[in-house]
Amino acid sequence: MSAPQTQATKPLLGCIADDFTGATDLANMLVREGMRTVQTIGVPDSAPQDVDAIVVALKSRTVPAAEAVADSLAALDWLQRQGCRQFFFKYCSTFDSTAQGNIGPVADALLQALGSDFTIACPVFPETGRTLYRGHLFIQDQLLNESGMQNHPLTPMTDPNLVRVLQQQTPSKVGLIGYPIVSKGAEQIATEIATLRRQGVRMAIVDALENQDLYAIGAACADLPLVTGGSGIALGLPGNFIRAGLLKPQQGAQASALPAVDGLSVVLAGSASKATNAQVGAWIEKRPAFRIDPLALARGEPVVAQALAFAQQHLQQQPALIYATTTPEQVKQVQAELGVERAGQLIEQALADIAAALLNNGVRRFVIAGGETSGAVVKALGVHALRIGAQIDPGVPATASIGASPIALALKSGNFGSVDFFEKALRHLGETRI
Repeated sequence: MSAPQTQATKPLLGCIADDFTGATDLANMLVREGMRTVQTIGVPDSAPQDVDAIVVALKSRTVPAAEAVADSLAALDWLQRQGCRQFFFKYCSTFDSTAQGNIGPVADALLQALGSDFTIACPVFPETGRTLYRGHLFIQDQLLNESGMQNHPLTPMTDPNLVRVLQQQTPSKVGLIGYPIVSKGAEQIATEIATLRRQGVRMAIVDALENQDLYAIGAACADLPLVTGGSGIALGLPGNFIRAGLLKPQQGAQASALPAVDGLSVVLAGSASKATNAQVGAWIEKRPAFRIDPLALARGEPVVAQALAFAQQHLQQQPALIYATTTPEQVKQVQAELGVERAGQLIEQALADIAAALLNNGVRRFVIAGGETSGAVVKALGVHALRIGAQIDPGVPATASIGASPIALALKSGNFGSVDFFEKALRHLGETRI
């Protein structure tokens, strides 16, 4: 990383995210650290200009492992052709995955493609309560498997020991860099990385409790071709480029500037997480909302038309919520009747169809809750790239689509955001009727 940059316009950091909200979460961190960042929706046809980091957002978290690997390698190849010097594979701070993947298989494939023999895995994000100690992931004060994530409809997390979780997904030897090492700083972490490499460890879970730990871990990874983790670890990566003389950090207002967007506003929620359930509950106490019933969709009832009629009735006066969010118990009941895959697809397609119709009817500001929902909606809106703005809540920035007629978007992971997030996000996007 010490060689001089030959073209100021070439990106330095190339990132691959396994879902859309995770991509904006990561981009938010990089902007906070002064990197001009663009997020693309899938592998784009053209390259963004004058950026320091590119985040390619995939929809690969819950697809079959072979498909996730193929999509991730295609993204890596494109980022390499843009001239990126280091690469980052971003997944959820709750390590969402199954025994088959996709974190391990994708990390293995990226390491092989880059000709590297080692990477770290660190999903820690202290600002949202995600910490790692002795290899065990905590959500606030609860172990991962007691946090509600054990009920996730697609990737139930029943084991908080991430060394064990990751080892199930990969033939590579998985190790641990524990907090006693991390707490001593970047030099000691780098020494431990060298030791693990000599022992044949190819991936290491890394403990962290605070942001200062993430900065130290990032510094220790300056020479690794590939880094993997949640968005928190990205805090420590821009500083490496600054110290190498490759990056002149932008002022916050410059790195996060977005165009003004006028038009109507809507909130679309598909996540069944605790946080989104609380946000939906807070909204419907005082504002209009329409619930999407997946069983009604399966019966062929005109749910989309009903939702659009509801939106037409309310949106001229104030923003409204259209949601499929429900309790984990109700989700399980629906999945038992429809199947996990069909239930999810019905909801995603309905919210995507609603979003596309609303765009044609003058809605230009969208707040979207849920990674899978965000992916479906963004594609339906025809968005190919996003410019990343200021942070709304930890892990969630305001964004605007790149193009002649921008759309304002807040893409929220299901587990993120305060109870009043929907209202807060709409204000950030320029809505004044809140």
